[in-house]
Amino acid sequence: MYDIEKYYQATGVEDAIRALCEDERAMVISGGSDVLIQCREGRLAGCSLVSIHGIEELMGIEETGDGEIIIRAATVFSHIANSPVIQRTMPMLAYAVDQVGGPQIRNIGTIGGNVCNGVTSADSASSLWALNATLELRGPQGTRTVPIRDFYTGAGKTVRKQNEILVAIHIEKKDYDGFGGCYLKYGKREAMEIATLGCAAMTRLTPDKTALQELRLAYGVAAPTPMRCWNTEAAVQGARIDAELIERIATGALSEVKPRTSWRASREFRLQLVSELCRRAVRQAIINAGGMADV
Repeated sequence: MYDIEKYYQATGVEDAIRALCEDERAMVISGGSDVLIQCREGRLAGCSLVSIHGIEELMGIEETGDGEIIIRAATVFSHIANSPVIQRTMPMLAYAVDQVGGPQIRNIGTIGGNVCNGVTSADSASSLWALNATLELRGPQGTRTVPIRDFYTGAGKTVRKQNEILVAIHIEKKDYDGFGGCYLKYGKREAMEIATLGCAAMTRLTPDKTALQELRLAYGVAAPTPMRCWNTEAAVQGARIDAELIERIATGALSEVKPRTSWRASREFRLQLVSELCRRAVRQAIINAGGMADV
């Protein structure tokens, strides 16, 4: 049973903002794959919903003249995964969003909803952290942009205000061009499983492909929010690619993560996943960047 007090279908972004301002209890709904589950379970009993589903301004993917990629917030996962632009520029993200739920969920679930839920297990979150994404929010005071590293404030919490809407996700060319990437997810099942741990690695190599110019290493479910291993990334900049480097990165990651025990997995098991997924993802990211595979 869905205990919903009010439901309003917005005709546009400004109309949705107006409706949210008029009802401080109102929540945004788009695909509904998360909100409706919470309604059915009673966690949002008597809620008021403002739907942004079907608003054209919030759908689609754009590549600008300077190479910036703009992903509109209500774009569904299946469209992102199958987008020629995303597959060409950032295949890691295409793969990551293709791991969300099953085909039905990927056809209705949106990347904006995945981000705004604030959950650390979101498959898109760690990849967007590795890509240095910037989020465009619009509310009654206008538009503001927030780097994804500043968006999450705690488990299930973000800086988005009740009367704001995530309009788009921006990724600059310098944050994907020349990188090889890899996203790995561990779950107890092979499909339709929430991540027990997710790991996104990106590498940019020196021209001779023997050393790291830059590493980006991001995790989901390794802390209350998605996270980056900033210290580890800085420590290996310029390092020669070999087996010892992979172990240094995995050891460094273990010193930065803060996983907890839940009904899905113990803290100890997640720590094991942190190091093992790191090794595998970094190796594959190096290969995808044109480096040697036997490290």
